[in-house]
Amino acid sequence: MQDEALNTPGDVPAEDPAAAVRSSVRVPLKLPVRLQTAGGEIAATTENVSAKGVLFVTDLELEINSGVDFSLAIPASILGTPSDVTVRCAGHVIRHEPTEGDRKASAVMIDSYTFEA
Repeated sequence: MQDEALNTPGDVPAEDPAAAVRSSVRVPLKLPVRLQTAGGEIAATTENVSAKGVLFVTDLELEINSGVDFSLAIPASILGTPSDVTVRCAGHVIRHEPTEGDRKASAVMIDSYTFEA
């Protein structure tokens, strides 16, 4: 009961982490990125980024619940910082989204991250 009082309108219950990622504010940001997966390295492009996850478009469909490591070089102009910021992330695929054409969109929930100088 006490946890319910901490939720604000629009909050998603903790039992549904995928819904929590979908409800996060997303920034449309197209960046090239290399994904490290159990099957090897895959070229991808970000479609949007939030504090909790990233939507990637690739030529291959990533398996749900599979682990993904990647680094994002976020441009200084987006962040309002003097230089670009690189964020190293580890996450896992939580869902697929339809796309136009043959490319595949996979949403990745970020499990951990570190900033690099």
